Amino acid sequence: MEPQTIRPGHLTAAQTRQVLGGISAGALRNLVYRGHLTRSGGTERHPYYAVPDVAALAQKRQHRAAA
Repeated sequence: MEPQTIRPGHLTAAQTRQVLGGISAGALRNLVYRGHLTRSGGTERHPYYAVPDVAALAQKRQHRAAA
């Protein structure tokens, strides 16, 4: 299998899960399903997400956890 080329400014699903605190793949799918995060490219099986969107969600989750 060839490595996936990703556009600058985007994260793979695995990288996104790490940024969001090591969440599971199912938790990431739930965030997408509930509209908290949208895919910005890739394929159905290998999506990727925009860095600003992931960073905003991570900050929102940190703020909520601190409250």
